[in-house]
Amino acid sequence: QASPWQSSSRRPVMFLSTISGMPASSLCTLRVRVVSRVFFAGGQLPCRPLKSERSNSLGTDKAIVMKAADIVPLPNRISSFLHAFYKFTRPHTIRGTILAAFAGVGRALWENRQLIDFALIPKGFLGLFCLLCGNAFIVGMNQIFDVDIDKINKPYLPMAAGEIGTKLGWFLVILSGVLGVSLVYLNFSPLIFWLFVLGTFLGIAYSIPPFRWKQNPVMAALSIATCRGFLLNFGVYYATAQALGVPFTWNPPVIFLTFFMSLFALVIAISKDLPDIEGDRQFNIMTFAVRAGPRKMLDICVGLLLVNYAAAIVLSLVFKNAFKRPFMIGVHALLAAVLVRRSREVDTTSKLSIEQFYGFIWTLFYTEFLLYPFM
Repeated sequence: QASPWQSSSRRPVMFLSTISGMPASSLCTLRVRVVSRVFFAGGQLPCRPLKSERSNSLGTDKAIVMKAADIVPLPNRISSFLHAFYKFTRPHTIRGTILAAFAGVGRALWENRQLIDFALIPKGFLGLFCLLCGNAFIVGMNQIFDVDIDKINKPYLPMAAGEIGTKLGWFLVILSGVLGVSLVYLNFSPLIFWLFVLGTFLGIAYSIPPFRWKQNPVMAALSIATCRGFLLNFGVYYATAQALGVPFTWNPPVIFLTFFMSLFALVIAISKDLPDIEGDRQFNIMTFAVRAGPRKMLDICVGLLLVNYAAAIVLSLVFKNAFKRPFMIGVHALLAAVLVRRSREVDTTSKLSIEQFYGFIWTLFYTEFLLYPFM
């Protein structure tokens, strides 16, 4: 004999079976499919009705699915969109932009401590917001034009996964671009505005035909290195010095950060293609990784970073009074040793292993910004 709970749970199914003419077993199957799709989609139902296993029950399926969609809570829908938008902005690039901004501002303030004015804090955060808008514009544009490639290389991205459609993607990209350019034009100097415009153009040229620089490995690497290395770090420091009312000077710490991060960004531009060889080859994107293979390019990336660390050590020896020499030498020697050890653990036949190493390179990138104020 069925328990009271089992009996009560069957009543809605029996009622629907009576009024729809569908067997109770078919309705139970439909209910399981609807509930499972809601659960695994994070509370979102597909816009189109589910196909029924019975061709004569499509109308009933549609009515039940649309009824279930009505009861998905609005907070769940908002949460799903925010999560998709968060992925759309490529969080690892956002972290790099934020750290670069704080490092450049912090250095300029430390060198001009007597000129610190707390009234400039809102303008500082406005500048950071503009940088984040520019970052979202560039990575969003790339996802729009690379959606088919990303379905192979990065199926977790929101456009490749279908979480953000093409129209919404274009809306977010255009909104980010217009906000960033407009706010920089209205609130910062002409030089900063044109630096921002140049960075935006490099992002466009990287992804959009007829430029499509990502198909040329040299232009792709140089555009990323220029934007994330030189323009970002020089621009932030220059804007801060200008806000404080002091002339810009190429002192050793500024030279170090700008050129160190430019070479580091070049390595990121090369190594980002290591996990994407399969999709890039299918779409005839002849990156360095596709041309030379993952093992060779990984070794080249490690070699360039070692040159970067060696240059930092030499710079501290040449400019004796500009840096804290023991810290500068010790930190970069340690990071170089960790890099070499970690690179030996990479299995270049495993995409997961390569992706983890690429993430490790970004960790080294973040670390340099965090250590910069202490150098």
